Amino acid sequence: MACQRECYPGMPEETFMDERKLRMQLAAFPEGQYLAEIEGRVVGYATSLIVILDDESPWHSYDEITGVGTFGTHDPAGDTLYGSDIAVVPDWRGKKVAARLYKRRKAVLKRFNLRRMVAGGRMPGYAEHAKRLTPMQYVEAVKQGMLHDQALSAHLKAGYQVLGIHYGYLSDGESMNYATFLEMLNPDFDPARRLIAAPPIRRPVRKVRVCAGQYQLRPLTDWAQFEMQVEFFADTANEYHCHFLLLPELFTVQLFTLLPSQTDTLEAVREIAKMHDRYCELCKRMAMKYGLYFIAGSHPVIDHEGDLLNIAHLFTPSGQIYTQPKLHMTPAEREYYNMQPGDDLRVFDTPLGRIGILICYDIEFPELSRLLTRHGVEVLFVPFATTERKGYNRVRHCAQARAVENVVYVVMAGCVGNLPQVKSFLINYGQAAVCTPCDFAFPKDGVLAEGEANNESVVIAELDLNDLAVQRDIGSVRPLQDERKDLYQVTTTMRIETIQVR
Repeated sequence: MACQRECYPGMPEETFMDERKLRMQLAAFPEGQYLAEIEGRVVGYATSLIVILDDESPWHSYDEITGVGTFGTHDPAGDTLYGSDIAVVPDWRGKKVAARLYKRRKAVLKRFNLRRMVAGGRMPGYAEHAKRLTPMQYVEAVKQGMLHDQALSAHLKAGYQVLGIHYGYLSDGESMNYATFLEMLNPDFDPARRLIAAPPIRRPVRKVRVCAGQYQLRPLTDWAQFEMQVEFFADTANEYHCHFLLLPELFTVQLFTLLPSQTDTLEAVREIAKMHDRYCELCKRMAMKYGLYFIAGSHPVIDHEGDLLNIAHLFTPSGQIYTQPKLHMTPAEREYYNMQPGDDLRVFDTPLGRIGILICYDIEFPELSRLLTRHGVEVLFVPFATTERKGYNRVRHCAQARAVENVVYVVMAGCVGNLPQVKSFLINYGQAAVCTPCDFAFPKDGVLAEGEANNESVVIAELDLNDLAVQRDIGSVRPLQDERKDLYQVTTTMRIETIQVR
């Protein structure tokens, strides 16, 4: 406390740390507090804590970031060391005491594998030059060696970079209440270790907004009409700031109406399969234009062996395309289209969270959802197409069950409307919905949002992924933990691929 007052003779009394706050700092993070002592006298000190900062809005006051000096904001899961204060008494300045304190701080960065160190730096020499220099001009003059500032010069020498200047960090007359926002990167930072140690913290987003489209099938006269309808949903998702857009299974059968009416169904489905490249080009363009992770339902695809598969497509804002085949064929798909099941189950690790895609009938097989959940999936997207209500209810009730038994969100999107002369899609019953677990953190009926059945519309909902993590640990029931692996096991004969989505 005596060293503090000797270092900052011009600071208001209320800004100094008292014994209570110093003891709280030491209790919160003892590894981050250092003293320089010579022959029994404290001649310098450095205090710090670990924090989480929003890179989009990094500024804060000293009181906000330090918990009013108590270090109650210290978070061991953070990736940033915050340099709360560093000072050396006047008669020991210039003798490398500060350099030794910084050496200790850098050791903390390395020991805890922190990405960087930041600080709010005083500019005690600025008041003398405020009449003719702006704060940024003053900083530039110090950086170029034209001026010397007791604090800023030391910070620059230590290796800090000035990222910005902000007003109101401290009540500090010598700095005219301005402060520099300083950053020093850790050259030994290991991002992979940080991901393992604190994956939720390193996720850029833990809330995601989803849009599920109730897509009306209507006769078309040309491809441009199809593009316009697809863009309507992409534009709507963008207008409501959604991250993900889901369209229904085989919504592209609408393209049947561009073919001659006498075309046989088996021939027709292979004709629209030949439109795969145009479908991909359109959906990729929509994903990039509107910045969406676009699960564009599914589309028939002819594989290299000549078999027809029902393939879901994920288009990303960066222009990448990923696929998930349908694994279980319904009798109708075999009868009308002679479709064959795929063999691959994939996890899509997006920057927003891990997702899985199960096409319609696949959600009725609980083993798939459990396998995906074990691989970290938090949201299941289910594009579906059902002709009448009982078929819809099979998909809907199974989706709800999967949400409950795996503690995941399930997002559904289906077709509505009629397609005259297309026997396999004459009528459609659809209702988009977002299903949740049934527990205190979620809606009491396990339905976060749902549309009006059989109307062209969208369902938009915000999913809190952190709620899932909490619920899995402290929920009223914990099906993932309480599974009796001594009695039964869900195993797979295939490799489940995890794809890093860009």
